[in-house]
Amino acid sequence: MAKATTIKEALARWEEKNGQKASEAKEVKLYAQIPPVEKMDASLSTLGNCEKLSLSTNCIEKIANLNGLKNLRILSLGRNNIKNLNGLEAVGDTLEELWISYNLIEKLKGIHVMKKLKILYMSNNLVKDWAEFVRLADLPLLEDLVFVGNPLEEKYSADQQSSWVEEATKRVPRLKKLDGVPVIKQEEGEEGEN
Repeated sequence: MAKATTIKEALARWEEKNGQKASEAKEVKLYAQIPPVEKMDASLSTLGNCEKLSLSTNCIEKIANLNGLKNLRILSLGRNNIKNLNGLEAVGDTLEELWISYNLIEKLKGIHVMKKLKILYMSNNLVKDWAEFVRLADLPLLEDLVFVGNPLEEKYSADQQSSWVEEATKRVPRLKKLDGVPVIKQEEGEEGEN
């Protein structure tokens, strides 16, 4: 089996292709490396200017080594093998968007550190309990959530679409958009009229 691509090798390839230093770039795309990246290693700490980092479609299992990314606003980790959200605390003060769909995340422990997070795309993971879902209410700025394809959402949507939206927005009331659809809040006086 081919040896995994290291972040250092992926960055060297990126620099060659883009003709600029990764350490100075605002956006760095390391998605779909062949062979895939398996570890977020210490070479990431060189990306001090990076605002958007894409590592999607690799074989990463753990979020790690983000401490040097002082300006990171968007982190794309979709289509990996990530099992939890540990490691995000390093970017908790700057990260505004986390794209982490198609992973193996069951628990949302650690999400509360994401004080600036506005957008969370985490469809097709393994979250199955409301106890985990309600942790999203700890995110003061979260307004756009994609959660479709998690066992919790599938269970409710199988019954009826409205109950999922209703239950989810009741638990995370600040949401403006859920699964790509604007959330329409009922006015207080209208509730008895349905």
